[in-house]
Amino acid sequence: MSPTGDPFDLSVNGHRVKTPIAIAAMAGTVDAAYVSARAGHVGMAFIGGYSIDPPTIAASRKMAGGGRCEFLPGDPVAELQKQADLLAATPVVGGINVRAASPEALTGLAASLGDRVIYEIDAHCRQAPMVEAGAGEFLLRHPDRLADMVRGLKREGVLVSVKIRAGVAENDPKLGRMLWDAGADILHVDLMDQGYAKIRQIRNASPITIIANNGMQSFDRVMEMFSHGADVVSLARRSDEQTLAGLDAAITRYANEFGWYNAPKQLCRGGDVRALTFCCLPVKDCPLLPTLSKVGLSQQEYVDIKKEAVKGTTLEEGPYTCFGSLAWCCKASSPCLLRDATLEQMGLSKKEYMKKKRELSRAIMCRVFPSRDGHDTG
Repeated sequence: MSPTGDPFDLSVNGHRVKTPIAIAAMAGTVDAAYVSARAGHVGMAFIGGYSIDPPTIAASRKMAGGGRCEFLPGDPVAELQKQADLLAATPVVGGINVRAASPEALTGLAASLGDRVIYEIDAHCRQAPMVEAGAGEFLLRHPDRLADMVRGLKREGVLVSVKIRAGVAENDPKLGRMLWDAGADILHVDLMDQGYAKIRQIRNASPITIIANNGMQSFDRVMEMFSHGADVVSLARRSDEQTLAGLDAAITRYANEFGWYNAPKQLCRGGDVRALTFCCLPVKDCPLLPTLSKVGLSQQEYVDIKKEAVKGTTLEEGPYTCFGSLAWCCKASSPCLLRDATLEQMGLSKKEYMKKKRELSRAIMCRVFPSRDGHDTG
């Protein structure tokens, strides 16, 4: 449950995120000082990118010679230790975006810095020198190597994010599932020209925390991502204080009013797998049936999961609703006289109803995507 007054109830493996807005790495620009100046309106931030081994450092020097901004410290490990100390002084969950050509470079860094930051593997840079060095987008075309990097970092007991560019890998949802299976905690997706459908596809493939990136400067764009499976949105070039403050205020108002800031659309309106929380009993031909088939649940398993999850809670009640329980009722924004009359009779606000539906959704997701050893899908 969220702390009192926390409208988001958002965490990454126990690390509370105060608002679902992040700053994305921009090489040569985003460091701890950049984050500190904007810390009032972001919950997460990724500094860098930093090249940490000889092949990627050489690539960074070549890119800098071509006019790109790059971080080129004499001692990358010492610089990142300093930056991690500075990040720790902010109220932001901090991460470092790093470029490496081997798992050993990443695990060596993690052994030096420990678990005080999230390690974000840069599988995103598309500059030719970095790709030729075996980093950046090269890893999206060699996903087994990327998964090895994730596994190496997880053996060090740290949180792992992977930054990708959508549409480069052969199959983004399959890649997301593969990285989650390898132990990744976060998938940070630069959508490029892809829309919310890409986020929904990835969400339907795994419960990994998703950060949606690129063009997230308007409330409408952000809510599109949230309602199709994103947990967080990130900004890079538009991460100015005015834009961040406006988004933070708007998202917070929405969360305080409706109770579940990234509630999915209903399944019949294009929602992702989390929307099973709003579905009724499987008694008609509707999107519920093919969705259950895709996630590997029988109709009876779906019914049993929901009944078990709501047992002893307010959602178990609702004798005057269509199916005798709020477990089968739809999203609060959908008109329903029976549901609303039941909520009023129970003294349950729509905001609290949506919070309960979120808890039910989490229970369903844990059954759809069973826990990995040592990792919590909830």
